[in-house]
Amino acid sequence: MKIKSGLSLFAPIVFGFGLSLPVSSVIAETATALTVYKSPSCGCCGKWIEHLEQNGFSSSIEHPLDLQSVKQKYQISSSLASCHTGVSEAGFVFEGHVPARYIQQFLDNPPKDALGLTVPGMPMGSPGMEMGARFTPYQVLLLKADGTTEIFANIETPAQQY
Repeated sequence: MKIKSGLSLFAPIVFGFGLSLPVSSVIAETATALTVYKSPSCGCCGKWIEHLEQNGFSSSIEHPLDLQSVKQKYQISSSLASCHTGVSEAGFVFEGHVPARYIQQFLDNPPKDALGLTVPGMPMGSPGMEMGARFTPYQVLLLKADGTTEIFANIETPAQQY
């Protein structure tokens, strides 16, 4: 497996004084962790998790008996919901097929009074919902603590996701 820098996942990184660690160890220490709540049978959720991991995130997966209660806990209304819910270590929520680049952008500078981001529904062509060349433009919405939303990003082309 190759990493964007071109280094092999198992090639050592050499530090001063002859100390070296496998790239995978360094990545594991720096990856942003999300807990993903999903149904055990959902394939698109697994593909979204792969997208996250290919973009520097690590994830732990939970299969709650009542996924709706997870969404209620994190204030995700049914109109803003999707098939899975990711939660950062800081408690920010990433509902649905949110592209990793926007999760990272959010985490780098969380807006005041924000709960997280959502991509309601399951837009065709979003990360995890790839269907060849088929693509439906969609929005990434900012979830606010007061229950309102605003547009965080307009995704008009597949390239804007990555």
